[in-house]
Amino acid sequence: MCQGLVMLETRGPHAIGLKLRVLVFSASLRSDSVNTKLAQLAARLASQHGAAVDLASMRDFDVPSYDPEVEVRGDIPAGALELNRRLTANDAFVISSPEYNGSMPGLLKNAIDWTSRLRPQPFHERHGLLLSASPSMGGGNRGLWALRVPLEHLGARIFPDMFSLAMAHKTFSGEAIADAKLQQRFEQNLYAFLDLAEAAKNYPCMKKAWVEFLGEPPDMPADRMETT
Repeated sequence: MCQGLVMLETRGPHAIGLKLRVLVFSASLRSDSVNTKLAQLAARLASQHGAAVDLASMRDFDVPSYDPEVEVRGDIPAGALELNRRLTANDAFVISSPEYNGSMPGLLKNAIDWTSRLRPQPFHERHGLLLSASPSMGGGNRGLWALRVPLEHLGARIFPDMFSLAMAHKTFSGEAIADAKLQQRFEQNLYAFLDLAEAAKNYPCMKKAWVEFLGEPPDMPADRMETT
């Protein structure tokens, strides 16, 4: 039986759970990218759902190709340091990523590779939701499956339900998805993720149960879980 107690803060006459902090960004450098639109939509809805949202740009995290010799010199790129800072400052993250040649963008993989070298390793045990938007019929879904691999390897708790928006260049209507049912599905998926991440934040025993469900004892040593 769960023995964890929700941590409370008082605001006015009501006591509420500590607000969930969420980093949201698009993995595209294009200012008019459909993935940027999807990330902005996710940020607005998450804020309306009660989360404290940090909406970032991929330009904040842009880095050169990973080079072990540069790392040995201690010259960690500023973009990786910034991604590390903002991941650490938040409880969860949402990435809306385009699909390049059936996989994730190289600039996103580089950012993950550089940032993963920092300690404590910031992806470990952080909840993540993956989104994609594409003009193709597949909606960028193959790229999301490729993106799951390094993130889950690093110990991130990636939400099972990913969201891919197909024919995205025709699907947006202003700041929302034109199809009401598709918009509703997007909202339900996002809110389910936020509720899970908030429960894990406010009920400490949830995190332990999640790790054990994935088959990894919480005290099991592994490279991706290093904290020193």
